[in-house]
Amino acid sequence: MTARAHEGIAVKTKEAIQEDEERIRKLVRELPDEQRLRFFKQTEQRLKDPDTYATLNYLFIAGLHHFYLQKWVRGSINLSIFLWGVMLLFTGLAGLGVIVLIAITLVELKALFKSQQVIQEYNNKVMKAVYREITSDQNRSV
Repeated sequence: MTARAHEGIAVKTKEAIQEDEERIRKLVRELPDEQRLRFFKQTEQRLKDPDTYATLNYLFIAGLHHFYLQKWVRGSINLSIFLWGVMLLFTGLAGLGVIVLIAITLVELKALFKSQQVIQEYNNKVMKAVYREITSDQNRSV
């Protein structure tokens, strides 16, 4: 099985993500030289770095790593919860603030430990999109 259920969402296994990447790379190798060059130029601008993602997550300013992947809603929700927790620290509800910050940290730790996998899957989606754009451009010009 290539995906497993996690919190109601299908999550691809590391092996499935690697198989996707290899399949995409094989398709790209079969492109004519000009299209292959366009593919690499376009993907180079859009691919994300797993170390940058992990660093943004490691800072525990919850949400920044989601913004890096252009997940604006998820990033905004995480950042709002984080800021709410910080504000609670300076009120009579400091205990609740600590609990909120611990909870958001625990949720985000999973993303930190899976940063390579998260970014590889994101980059695979980018490569698929660029491949589709390039091959559809060729079909339109024929």
